[in-house]
This record gives sequence, structure tokens and C-alpha cells, in this order.
Amino acid sequence: MHQYTKSLLMAALSASLVACASVDNTQTERAASSNNNVSIITPEMAKTPEQGTLSLEKIMSDPDWLGRQPVGAYWRLDGNAVLYSRKQEGSPLYDLYEKELQDNGNGDVVALKNLHVKDYGNGVFNRDKRLYAWEFEGNVFFKDVKTGLVRQLTKDNRNAHSLAFLQDGRISYHLNDAIMAVNPATGLVEKLVSWKYQEAPKAVEPPRDYIAQEQQKLMRVVAKKRSDAEKRFEREKALSASNESMAPDDFYLPKNHRTVASSLSPNGKWAVVVSEEDTPWRGDEDIMPNYIGEDGRIKAEKVRRRVAETEPQSNQVWLLNLASGEQKELSYTVLPGYNEDVLAAVKKENAEANGETYTTNRLPRDIGLMQDWGWSQNAIQWNRNGDQVAIMLEAWDNKDRWIATVDFDKKEFVPQHRLHDDAWVNYTFNEFGWLNNSDQLYFLSEQSGYSHIYLLSPGQKERQLTAGKFEVSELTLGDADQYIYFKGNKKHPGIYEIYRVNIASGNVEQLTDLNGMTDYVLSPDQSKLLLTHSKLTMPPELYVKSVSASKAQKITNTVSDEFTSIDWVEPQIVPVPSSHTNEPVYARVYLPENYLQGDKNKAVVFSHGAGYLQNVHLGWSGYFREFMFHSFLVSQGYVVMDMDYRASKGYGRDWRTAIYRHMGKVEVEDLQDGVKWLGENANVDTARVGHYGGSYGGFITFMAMFTDPDLFQAGAALRPVSDWAHYNHGYTSNILNTPDIDPIAYERSSPIYFAEGLNEPLLMNAPMVDDNVFFVDVVRLVQRLIELEKEDFETAIYPVEAHGFVQPSSWLDEYRRIYKLFETNL
Repeated sequence: MHQYTKSLLMAALSASLVACASVDNTQTERAASSNNNVSIITPEMAKTPEQGTLSLEKIMSDPDWLGRQPVGAYWRLDGNAVLYSRKQEGSPLYDLYEKELQDNGNGDVVALKNLHVKDYGNGVFNRDKRLYAWEFEGNVFFKDVKTGLVRQLTKDNRNAHSLAFLQDGRISYHLNDAIMAVNPATGLVEKLVSWKYQEAPKAVEPPRDYIAQEQQKLMRVVAKKRSDAEKRFEREKALSASNESMAPDDFYLPKNHRTVASSLSPNGKWAVVVSEEDTPWRGDEDIMPNYIGEDGRIKAEKVRRRVAETEPQSNQVWLLNLASGEQKELSYTVLPGYNEDVLAAVKKENAEANGETYTTNRLPRDIGLMQDWGWSQNAIQWNRNGDQVAIMLEAWDNKDRWIATVDFDKKEFVPQHRLHDDAWVNYTFNEFGWLNNSDQLYFLSEQSGYSHIYLLSPGQKERQLTAGKFEVSELTLGDADQYIYFKGNKKHPGIYEIYRVNIASGNVEQLTDLNGMTDYVLSPDQSKLLLTHSKLTMPPELYVKSVSASKAQKITNTVSDEFTSIDWVEPQIVPVPSSHTNEPVYARVYLPENYLQGDKNKAVVFSHGAGYLQNVHLGWSGYFREFMFHSFLVSQGYVVMDMDYRASKGYGRDWRTAIYRHMGKVEVEDLQDGVKWLGENANVDTARVGHYGGSYGGFITFMAMFTDPDLFQAGAALRPVSDWAHYNHGYTSNILNTPDIDPIAYERSSPIYFAEGLNEPLLMNAPMVDDNVFFVDVVRLVQRLIELEKEDFETAIYPVEAHGFVQPSSWLDEYRRIYKLFETNL
């Protein structure tokens, strides 16, 4: 066990915690629900107790009262100031702030008239970092960092993006299906390459039949028109080929395709374009009714397809030679495993369940550019000289990820690395690129069981740079190729610090020691770190630290006095022993004062959403309302536990994939261990424990209540999944494959198949315009429960809310109902 964890556990079991205000626990009269299974809140129930000045009304109100924390921070180009965005109070708008390092306060708001010269957080340097280019509102700007000269290079608002410096000093940018370049010295804008999804134009079309053929032969005027058209066409071709003032001709790619990604080599000689068939992203029947529209009518909102209806699709990768005009599609057949039947065992199991026999097929797999969730880097990476390109590819079934270079002479892929996972390749931890001064690739891979950094010279075996039972992410390559900077939880699964690894020696150096959740941006001269850091009871603030210094300096103070005046209950991080793995299940535990004394406590267990998400860390939780609600529950005498059940992020590949083909099984096993721990260590009456969670957490509520009816005595499922066949493809197919291939996985993972197990009170809160987890998930489950003649369930609907609630009134209504559920039944 980590020493840090030991001290936290001891604190959880013996230390006196934050004092909670005395609360009148007088029992109020509560009305039973009755009205077709819709939850009713009585006036008495609406009067929730307070913890000092804390109430449900305050917790669920507009979160501006917390203080509006800095987001999207980045360095000013001279490294003497930082810029960040901050929400306007009472408004959905954000302001850009500029904060000088030596000044007190939170900095000054950048005026709208000056935004174009300050809002450059996603720009790029040239090789010597003398020039910097960025896009603002679709236009291209550049700055001479040494002289301070700023110049606007385009003014057409045409959505220029993906800026890069070419070797000759021009700035390239993407504009629709074209890549342009602008010369900062002369202002000349030119088209470097463009492509169209159609057949190449011809001077004239050949006669389509006998009648047309005779017409062109007999009628001189027709023949002359065709001859003139051919002459004009050839003249245009000759002019374009010989006159340097002319823009290059278009490339012509397959009809009815669209662009997935494109990239230009720094030397301007090559372009890579990735396309796919232009198929609809939804069907006509994929709609969602919106009952509360401006015009008082019901509006049919468009929504995505379900995983059960999504068709596999491959990308086509095109190599374009800008000098010769030659184009070539790169074949996937050279990739190892391109035609493996990676789901053969799954298909066989499902076939045998139906009394059928399955014969393995080795057919080409659907393959395309890596473009998964949580990963926004361009999957096409050039080396500095532009004579090497690496492309990250993934299989549609997501069992393989490849890194391949391109042989420009042979015009074919050269496989360099294959990451195979019998479950699914992670949709994060895919960062990669070339070193600055040598033709070596660095990349992240989970091949060891955890995300780590590897170095690879094309054609050779990769070398692992970091190792251990921790996760590495957010890579920054140093200019001199001496270090790669990264974020990692090396110290403890719930503590994220900033490190760097020496590329030559592999030595890892810890750069921060803040014991919380920390993100970073390296300064332009690479001497300082801009840190966004938070702790368990403190939202994020900005810090600055010299790479060589030992301490970080806090430079913003945006948290409100009202927030800091409240005695928040700081959760303890405890490792709950697991009955099913050799690793503990980490949990946040909120404990009332004197929890070991007197009668046994009631308890609530919360399960976070997303499945693959980490909430048990020492930083500020993205579930900040739930954090405040848990402090409130503690004031009412509850113990609260929040577990990073198996499937959660931060604990390695095996933890992540434990749910493969059977979601809801291992998570409930972990909850069973959590309830047991509460009974043995927190003086909890295990017959008075409730559970709640949203999205994936709502799904877990269902699975726990349906498959282990004695585990929880009440449960609240918020925006929950009841049938995975109705969820999206990108997430679900990773874990359960697809319903046509693996119906076994869907039927044992979907709560609707186990609804007969419900014995305890269940609350379902469902937003009606949720385009993530559709409202129909709750509707179908309600009908199933009615048909099963179940009585102890209630449904609350939220007509104007999507998956993430916005209106404070909706938040308040939801959590009043949750609180009532627990007060009534626990």
C-alpha cells in the first residue's frame, strides 16, 4: 500500500473531521408517492435543512457563486504574463484575461477591440521561435516575437484553420477542401493544393450512343463546337502548366466522398488527404421530440443513430504529389492483421448459443484514421524536413491501432508499430509525433498495461522511456530533444504531478509536488510551467513555477469568499480491499463528525458517469454539485462513498477493460465490497444504504438494484442507460462489440433484461431532450416495469433538459427528489 494512502486511511478511521453545524433532525411528515409512479414532493419536503449557510437551494443554484475559475490558460509569447478565460457573472459569455506575473490580482479583461492580438492560445511557432502565427475568427495573423510587430494576413472570415509554418517561411492554412499559403513578407495568398470529389473534367464528353455519334459526324456546327472546346481546354492546361502565376489544378477524388482529415508536408511537396464515403450520420426516423419550443409546437430534433444501426466504414488515404499532380490511394493490406478475424471467438460463442456453427473468415477489415473520443491531435504527423510522415490508423472494430510511415517512392504504407487489444484500444493515450532533430518517433501506448512513452526509429524495435503502474499523458516535446514533459499519477493513483523524462537516459524527474490535480503548459522558452491546480475542497487556480525551482507561486484567486467560508467536508481517499482483484478499489469517503460513536450510520454510495472517468483523486471534482451535496448529506448524518469502480480511468488497461462484454457485473461486485467496507470501518448499518448516479452511474444504479436487490435499500438513476443497443456506436461498440455480432454481450449488460429483480424503491430522473442517452431509455424501462407489475418506482421528467442539466430549477428539483428518496427509505 502507498504510504500516502496509509495516512489517508488512518485519518479516515481515527481523525476528527470538519465540524458540521448542528441540525434539527425533527422528522417531517412525508407523503407517499401516488400518481402513476410520478414522484411527488410535499411542501414539507421542499424545506431542506441547511448546513450553516449551505442548502440544496444554494448547492443547485447558478454555480457562478463559487467564483468562476480560470480555464484555457496559456502563456503570453514573452513568457512574462499569462492569459486565460473566465466566465462573466450571470452570463454564458467568457472574457479573456491577461495577468502579468509580477502584478497582484487576477489580471485585466482584454477589450474586444484587442482580442485579435491576444487570443492566440492555439497558434504555432516557426522553427526558431522568432515568428508566431494564429487564427482569430477565421482570419490569419502573425507576430514577430522579437520586434513585437503584429500583422493580419487575411480578412475574409472564411474559417482558416490548422496553421503551420512551411520551410520557406510561408504560413499554410486549411480552407474547406484546400490548403492555402500566405507569405508574411509580401502578403501574397496562394492555393497550394485543392481537391474535389468528382470526376476530372473533360473538354467534351464522348458520344453516349449511336444517335449522338451520328449527330457529331453529320453536323459540322456540332463538330466545330467540340473542336473549339478541346482547343480551349488544352490551352488552359498548357497555361496552368507553364505559367507560375496560375494556381495549381485540383485533384479529383471519388465521387460522393467527404474529407476526414488533410495535411501538407513542411516542404510543400506532398499532401495526405483522408476521405470517406459521404453517408448520412442519421436516418429519417432518428428524431427526438422537443415539447418546449419557442413557437409552442412540438419540434422533431435530429439525433444520431444507435449502435445497432451503424454501418462499418473505411477511410481512404490519398498521397498527393504536388509537383507532378499524381495521386495514389495507400493500401491497408501491408498492415499486420489487416484481415484477421479478431472477433472469431465472440462470433463462435454467439453462433453456438443459437445452435449454429461459425467458420472463421479472413476478410479485409474496415480501417481508417485514428479519430476517437478524447483525442484531438492530428493523426497525420510530418517530420521537420517533410520527407517523413507517420499516420495513426485504427480498425473499425477498435481491436488494433497502427502507426505507419509512407514510402514515397513505392507509394505505400510501411508499418512501424501495432497495438492490439483483445478488448478495445483506448480512445485516449494516443499522442505521438517526431523528434525535432532526428527521424525518431515518440508515442504513447498501453502495451505494458499502463500508458507509457515509447521511442521508435523507423524499421527498428521501440524503446520504452517510462515504466511502472501509473498513467502518462499530455506530452510536450522539448525543443532540443532532451526531454519529454508529461502529466502522470506516479506518486499515487489519485495525485497528478508534472514530470519530464530524459530521452537519452530514461531518467524521470518530478517537477511539481502539489498533491492534487495538476495540468500544465510549458513556457515558450521552456523555463517555466503554467499550472492549473486544484485540491479536494478547492477549485482550480493558476500557478507558475520555474522548471528548476522547488515551489510554485499561486497567481490567481478567483474562488469566492462565500465558498471558502463554508466548512466543507473533505473526503478521505481510502483503498477498499477487493474480493475479485489483487488491487484495491479507491474511494472517496465522506464521514460525519464522531461517526464511530453512537448508533450505526445510514449511508449513500455515488457512482460517477462516463464509465471511463476518474473521480477518486485529490483534486477538484468535475462533479462539484455532487461534492457539495455529499457535504450536505454528511450534515444530515449520512456517510457517503464515491468509488472508482472497475472501468474507471487512471488505473491501467486491465482495470479499464474489466467490463468487456459484460458491463455492470464487476462494477456491482466493487459496490458490494464498498458496502462491506462501510459496515466494517465506518459504523454503517448495511441495511440502510442507498445508491445514486447519473448516465453510466444511473446504469449502475439499475444493475445493482436489479441484479443484487439486497445491496441497496433505495436507488436513484439519473439520465440512465437501460439498453445499450440504443446508445451510440463510438462508445458502446468498443466495450460490447455490435449487437449483430455479439447479442450475448448486450443482453447480459442491459438493465432492461433484469428489471424483474427490482424489490426496493427506485427513482428515475429523465431529461426529455437528451441527445446522448435518449429519453426512450427510461420510457421503455418504465413500460417493462409496469408489465412486470412492479410498484416501488417513481419517474421524474425534465422537459427542457439535455444530458447535462443547465437550469438551476431542474438541478434543485432533481436533488430534492434524491434527498427525499434517501430520507424516506434509509
